[in-house]
Amino acid sequence: MFGAIVGDVAGSHYEHFPTKSRDFDFFREYSGATDDSVLTIAVADWILHAGELRDYFHRYVARYPDAGYGATFINWAQCQDTAPYNSWGNGSAMRVSPIAYVKETLDEVLALAEISASVTHNHPSGILGAQATAGSIFLARTGRSKSEIREFIVDRIGYDLSRSLEEIRPTYQFDVSCAGSVPESITAFLESESFESAIRLAISLGGDADTMACIAGSIAEPFYGEIPSELLQKTRTYLDDQLLKVADKFCAKYVT
Repeated sequence: MFGAIVGDVAGSHYEHFPTKSRDFDFFREYSGATDDSVLTIAVADWILHAGELRDYFHRYVARYPDAGYGATFINWAQCQDTAPYNSWGNGSAMRVSPIAYVKETLDEVLALAEISASVTHNHPSGILGAQATAGSIFLARTGRSKSEIREFIVDRIGYDLSRSLEEIRPTYQFDVSCAGSVPESITAFLESESFESAIRLAISLGGDADTMACIAGSIAEPFYGEIPSELLQKTRTYLDDQLLKVADKFCAKYVT
């Protein structure tokens, strides 16, 4: 789960100042944890303590109102709406990583990913993005190969992964849809050689950098087995004590 948070913090600067290079500083003066990290930890909190997920989102937005949420989501949360709003955005995919650690089968993970998405992102594309990400993380943490993860994404999810990053990068632009950012984020992981390179590749597409690096990092963490300590320790400094407490409790219980 911390792989997602590392990706979010590393990509936060480059969401606003996009780069097409893989050679950049991970942490910049204005780097920080965004809504990706806040809502990922909200999902972890929900898993730990049960209840209605929408209530956790409402509370976390009230506690962290300036984390950079999408306009529709923050309006939904601040009005304490209870109905989803049919979003197809990648918010469902960036917050889903805790789901992959709490179930024992792929089908169970996909079912819970749908539940977590549908609180807001009940559009089929929003659900699919969450399932693609959670399923990839589950397969990575259970020892499956990149070929098996690719096969799951292509055959079961239905995403087209035929283009390489070198083909995607020149014309790729900022895109917050699941359909237009989750496949590219997964491709960044598939072409990576390490946890750090997965983050760098996702950011180098020049798109929704924090969310795409969050997704790529969430899969890379269990696949490569660990996060470089210097990246993890620096990332932890961007979270307050309350967020760290929940994240650490979740990892102690579920992430081994």
